[in-house]
Amino acid sequence: MGMSASQARFLSLTARKNNVEFEGQQINQQRTTLSNESASYYSELCNMTVPTPPSIDDYTKVSYTFNDGAMTNTLTSLLAKSNAAADDQYKYVVNYVEQWQDDYAIVAASSSLVQVNDPDNPTEFRIGSQILRQAGKAPAAGTDEYYDSLDTNQKDALLKNEAYLEKMAQEKTGSDDTFYVRYVKNTTTGNYEPYLYAKTELTSKEKYNNKNLGSIPCYSLGSTTQTREILHKDGSVEKDSSGRYVAITIKLQNATKEVKYTEDDDEVKAGTAKAGDVKTPAQEEVTRTYQLTTTTTTDEEAYNDAMNEYNYKQHEYDHKIQEINSKLEIVQQQDKQLELKLKQLDTEENAISTEMDAVKKVISKNVESSFKTFNA
Repeated sequence: MGMSASQARFLSLTARKNNVEFEGQQINQQRTTLSNESASYYSELCNMTVPTPPSIDDYTKVSYTFNDGAMTNTLTSLLAKSNAAADDQYKYVVNYVEQWQDDYAIVAASSSLVQVNDPDNPTEFRIGSQILRQAGKAPAAGTDEYYDSLDTNQKDALLKNEAYLEKMAQEKTGSDDTFYVRYVKNTTTGNYEPYLYAKTELTSKEKYNNKNLGSIPCYSLGSTTQTREILHKDGSVEKDSSGRYVAITIKLQNATKEVKYTEDDDEVKAGTAKAGDVKTPAQEEVTRTYQLTTTTTTDEEAYNDAMNEYNYKQHEYDHKIQEINSKLEIVQQQDKQLELKLKQLDTEENAISTEMDAVKKVISKNVESSFKTFNA
């Protein structure tokens, strides 16, 4: 190979080597970008919150109840007194709810289909063939079969009872409305039962259609659960070995006890009081101890809702993990391809460097032989 050809070859190899090095730099830059992308995915994985399944204990409540005759009482809170004296036996403030069954209360019954003579100016209300009449007032003769079947004393008692039922209905509805009544025979007991209708409902035009018929709310006697909250009672409790309450003593009130003077009292002997006079009323403490019943209840509906929410979050979490892992797998494959290409470039660069060394030797020999020719 001549001098010119060797130099041209060397320049070509140098250009190829520079190009290979440039490609290697680009690949390293791409791998750096992939590394940053991978680090971002791993950081996202580390910052994800793993869903925690709900505990059944969080939805389980221990309640304490005690009975006082027909009443069932449920403790709502038992607060330790922060300023209780050392000798104070009532170290707690007790709050509880009384609950009892009222078998003679006004309750909502099924609506009745009422017919009026004139929706614009109603003066008569019928259910079937029976005319409604105002509660507490005697009907016209022959218009109320049940009323007509009673004697004079029973009629008076019935009207007084209706007036009382009207007051109960007013309390039930929170109004001072006038109520109308009709009686229906109970086929099981044979007794006649009253049904009440508010006048404002009976006279409402919006209730009736073009046939003068309307669905009117109805009230009757029935059974309902009544509750009343009792607050801020002094009390003390007994516990068993497990720490659960087994009994409670409640200070109900301070009752006034009447005490009278006797002949033996100093005040009677001194003439400042007479035997039989009432002394200054003394306060007598009234307490009652109840055995407590422990009931453990679980809010299944709330727990199931929490479990459904957990399952949804767990599904989202698993889906996100799978999505990130898929992206990481793609990044790793791209990095392996770049790494393989970089190795190929490295091999190519080594081959070019070897060839360049050989060409350098050829050029060196050409230069050496040229100088020897001119020196000869």
